[in-house]
Amino acid sequence: MSTTKALLSSVFGFDDFRPGQAEIVEAVVAGRDVLAIMPTGGGKSLCFQLPALVRDGLTVVISPLIALMRDQVQGLQAAGVAAGALTSGNTEEENDAVFAALSNGDLKLLYMAPERLASGGTLPMLRRANVSLIAVDEAHCVSQWGHDFRPDYLRIGDLKRALNVPLAAFTATADEETQAEIVTRLFDGTPPESFLRGFDRPNIHLAFAVKDSPRRQILDFAAARKGQSGIVYCGTRAKTESLAKALSDAGHLALAYHGGMEPDRRREVERRFQQEDELIVVATIAFGMGIDKPDIRWVAHADLPKSVEGYYQEIGRAGRDGAPAETLTLFGPDDIRFRRTQIDESLAPPERRAADHARLNALLGLAEAQVCRRQTLLKFFGEEAAPCGNCDLCDSPPELFDGTTAVRKALSTVLRCDQGFGAGHLIDVLTGKMTDKVRQWNHDQLSVFGIGKDYDKRQWNAIFRQMMGADLLRPDPERHGALFMTEPAMPILRGEAEMTLRKDTLAKARKGPVAKALVSEEDAPLLSALKAKRRALAEEARVPAYVVFADRTLIEMAEKRPQTLDEMGRIGGVGAKKLERFGDLFLSVILGAPVPEMHPARRKLASSGGGDLFDRLQGIHNDLARGNCGTLKPMSLTASQITKIVKLRPSDMTSFARIVGDRSAERFGPAMIEAIHAA
Repeated sequence: MSTTKALLSSVFGFDDFRPGQAEIVEAVVAGRDVLAIMPTGGGKSLCFQLPALVRDGLTVVISPLIALMRDQVQGLQAAGVAAGALTSGNTEEENDAVFAALSNGDLKLLYMAPERLASGGTLPMLRRANVSLIAVDEAHCVSQWGHDFRPDYLRIGDLKRALNVPLAAFTATADEETQAEIVTRLFDGTPPESFLRGFDRPNIHLAFAVKDSPRRQILDFAAARKGQSGIVYCGTRAKTESLAKALSDAGHLALAYHGGMEPDRRREVERRFQQEDELIVVATIAFGMGIDKPDIRWVAHADLPKSVEGYYQEIGRAGRDGAPAETLTLFGPDDIRFRRTQIDESLAPPERRAADHARLNALLGLAEAQVCRRQTLLKFFGEEAAPCGNCDLCDSPPELFDGTTAVRKALSTVLRCDQGFGAGHLIDVLTGKMTDKVRQWNHDQLSVFGIGKDYDKRQWNAIFRQMMGADLLRPDPERHGALFMTEPAMPILRGEAEMTLRKDTLAKARKGPVAKALVSEEDAPLLSALKAKRRALAEEARVPAYVVFADRTLIEMAEKRPQTLDEMGRIGGVGAKKLERFGDLFLSVILGAPVPEMHPARRKLASSGGGDLFDRLQGIHNDLARGNCGTLKPMSLTASQITKIVKLRPSDMTSFARIVGDRSAERFGPAMIEAIHAA
């Protein structure tokens, strides 16, 4: 370890390791497979950069962002380390210099993006370069369940097997499920030596607030910290532009950043943020992972993040120098609907979407926490902690009340409605609101109808939000967001446990502009599922989504919920050809099950309006197959004959007999002609 300590001092300028670094460095130097989970700012990079200098051969570093690689290579080169990067942002001269250094055996560290592993020439090049170690930065990107999934990270395991060298993986955020996936995908399921160095960042003040004029809230937060570097995260690209302009108009130095900008413009924003002390960047989550700026003093979320891991990763970009930093996260019903819709419209399998809903519930649990915010956050990552004294709930504990009765009423309504409906309909039942859907399902006859009139719809939404945050209720992806009860809900429903709720989030909110939804809250999950199916079909056919079905057609499907192909054929925009091509696919989404097999002749009638008559005639045919008395010799008509009757609609026995013959007309004619007249 004496050589290691000497390099730590001479190259990196540190007299000693930070807590937890020494053991990790020792394991990596010794050539053992390592998984290290360390908080942002805990010195992850040193844990593979220093061993790279101690070990013989080349260390390959897989890193997700060009900006991150450039920063680290420049820092290493400034310290006299032979380091290089192969990125899509390199000039031809830069690439030539890296290839020359590789050929000469001069490089100690080579950075590359995971996407380069897809190139056929990468593996032969690395085999010739005497690679002795693979280091993976931001290893959580390998998790398909995670918030930063990068498909090419899945190739790293193949690279390790091909080169037969040790691998060291590093990340700042990974729950137990993500850790298990990292082990499976990077280490072939063989557990590496693991180091969990804690997730606590005690210098960061944590705060959440319900949205109430959110632009004003962000402007007020930034104004109180004028002159400090900060990041504002937004859910959409458009919002980054508008909020950056609002901050600039208020006298701040602010720039927008998102994935839709030109690469040169993005690099310019990154460069300025690194170099300018007072700059605020308003960004999507595309910004920050590759920014090694230690003195970011605050991070604000103008919209709710996707998950606890995403939230932790993003706030972790503040205060990396260990000095005090502050955060604020705004959330509201629109955020939750937006995140739910993102999940429901994804092409992921149901179990993945269920896991994503559970992750969002965990984030709601953090947003609606009743005690120390940090305790709730660290508990998600499997750590216990005492109250921190450095969060909004420690500063001002929320007023709580016994919400057991309200929660029990809500759970009873979920149960009485067969766990088949979303919060919007359940609240209509609780508050006794007569809607078309309530009438359709006769839910006004339920014992729970109107038992919740002591709260209004907005307050009930807050109660349901807190129940989901406590993981008492989860949306069912296979039933288009219908809420079902989890095991922890049962003792409360049975009267064996109680539930405390926060009073402040039930308080009346200031009225503000509300985005008009395409469909009701109740139909939104189904619309999302239909859009997901449309997107998958459009991508497969390489056509715009509207070529499959227009939005207004999907909206009508979500609202009317056709149960048969005939009903589907009556939806506006569903012609005969589209019904034939797409009818079963979209109907199965609505039904949540495969569409029953149907005779081709009968299927063709679905779009022409004759399907209902076909079914009535088929019923008459089955009833009269052995005559009115049920004892005659069996007689039958083919599906094609019944289809012809539907199309020609004979009005008398003579024309009927011309289609099926005299004997069949005698048995089936009178009843079928009567049904035709009735139709």
